[in-house]
Amino acid sequence: MKKIGLVLSGGGVRGFAHLGLLKYLDELGIKIHAISGVSAGAIAGVLYAAGYKPDTIFEIMKKSKYFSYTGFSLRREGLFPMEPMKKTLHKLIPDDSFEKLKIKFFVTATDFTNDTAVTFAKGKLIETVIASASVPVIFEPVRINGSVYFDGGLLNNLPVEPLKKTCDTIIGCHVNKIDTNPVKTSKLNKSSILEKCFHMAIEETVYKKGKECDVFIEPLLSDYNMFDTAPADKIFKIGYEEAAKFKKQLSELAD
Repeated sequence: MKKIGLVLSGGGVRGFAHLGLLKYLDELGIKIHAISGVSAGAIAGVLYAAGYKPDTIFEIMKKSKYFSYTGFSLRREGLFPMEPMKKTLHKLIPDDSFEKLKIKFFVTATDFTNDTAVTFAKGKLIETVIASASVPVIFEPVRINGSVYFDGGLLNNLPVEPLKKTCDTIIGCHVNKIDTNPVKTSKLNKSSILEKCFHMAIEETVYKKGKECDVFIEPLLSDYNMFDTAPADKIFKIGYEEAAKFKKQLSELAD
């Protein structure tokens, strides 16, 4: 039987599209051997690896209030603390260990101290997932073994590398496809400018790694702000529908 790997990119709220993909994979009966996730992809991936169904993960994440203004502060290293996310993950995954997961899992974070991307796959689990999802300035960084860690997407937003060593086939999902339609650029604000600059900077690297995937799924979600949870249902549906376009290729993996 083929060992199928799944790599999930970062993308904030757009990560709900990963759950739509996972739901479709479940419906096709595709068994995932290993998952490599970064940022939002790490959160979706770790809960799936822990045994939760995509619909359940979706409802949990949609109800969570990670941007609650009760935690807002200009004095910290980030505007919002990661404590709400941390508490949620500890509650859902009481065995804080990579080795206790039901599916092999890799998470990538950016070591800000040493300017490098680091992939974790053993030992304590939750602090590495939190580190991977800590968007600079927005969230507080995480300190692990003396180093400061931020969002893994800064240096590797499609961490396909660990799957190449352990899997025969790789499915990739990237949720930050850039819409080059010039009409869209008439609706600019500080957030959208910063976000698009970041994605343009990492685009070339992402697509090089996308070519290493046997199936590369990339829903167009540029209309949705990566920090606005209001359209979560629409994003989930888009992820599912985009995955369905690859029914033939994915179905062959289930054989």
